[in-house]
Amino acid sequence: MERIEVAPQEAMLNLISGFWIARSLYLAAKLGVADLFDDQPKTIAQLAAGTNTDPRSLYRLLRALASIGVFTEVSDQQFALTPLAATLKSDHPASMRYAVMAQMGYDHSLGWNNGLHSLKTGEIAFDQAAGMNIWQHFAQHPEDGHIFSQSMSSMGIAIAQAVTASYDFSQFNTIVDVGGAQGSLISTILQANPHLKGILFDLPEVIGNIEDDRNLQRIAGNFFESVPTGGDAYVMRWIIHDWNDEKSSIILNNCHRAMPDHGKLLLVESILPPGNEPSPAKLIDMIMLLMTGGRERTEAEYRSLLRSNGFELTRVIPTPSMLSIIEAVKL
Repeated sequence: MERIEVAPQEAMLNLISGFWIARSLYLAAKLGVADLFDDQPKTIAQLAAGTNTDPRSLYRLLRALASIGVFTEVSDQQFALTPLAATLKSDHPASMRYAVMAQMGYDHSLGWNNGLHSLKTGEIAFDQAAGMNIWQHFAQHPEDGHIFSQSMSSMGIAIAQAVTASYDFSQFNTIVDVGGAQGSLISTILQANPHLKGILFDLPEVIGNIEDDRNLQRIAGNFFESVPTGGDAYVMRWIIHDWNDEKSSIILNNCHRAMPDHGKLLLVESILPPGNEPSPAKLIDMIMLLMTGGRERTEAEYRSLLRSNGFELTRVIPTPSMLSIIEAVKL
């Protein structure tokens, strides 16, 4: 079959349409359209009634999303879920509903709309636009904070399973999950290794509703001040990438002080590939630039950061997820 070349202008238009798609996904996620589906198709009238929307307008949204495989129009004005659309359901085991709302919500729009500020100054775009950092914003706008927390939790379940399957945690006695949020990672590790003890460490408002159990203890605190002692392994998932080298060093130093000499540090992060190799991490790095002041890093950059804070990077273990396990020991 003859290959049809796409003109650069059309190719660029296809790239631009990524924004239109993302905003359309946000609207569907915000309305909770996918939550209205069971195993049967639904009419636009049913979906509009369930979302309190105008049927004609909702049809145009779902028609657009169906054209790219998110929902499918099975007959005139009647839609069904596709595997992609199913991930917009709140209770889907790999739900992306909250991730869509978080990434396309008001707070991230502030960062992207003010992106030139970061590019011209190196400062955080969101902070300049909002007059506060993103964590202060979440504290003052708990609904946004809840959506962000839910997005991390829902994506974190699949990542936790991938990490647990990719590393031998049975060698440890007690694992401290630093900045572990709702505990999806440490809980998954403990379920697979019943002999282990776990400590879930995060801010008081983050872990306040989580109950201790026989193997898991929760401790409230701030990792910029200290981290709990008592573990022979310290794990952090998607923590260091939120911060620049200076603030990351504070966290790493606090871990170093808390760890025994034989302990291991496990960072669960993306590793930036070299050159022009495509990677979601290279786009996530833009979010870090605009929203938190953090950054994604290459293996060499992690090696240097760890060494400057008293650790030796021993190996990088890929997982079935987009993240790798960066193993380090105390020097």
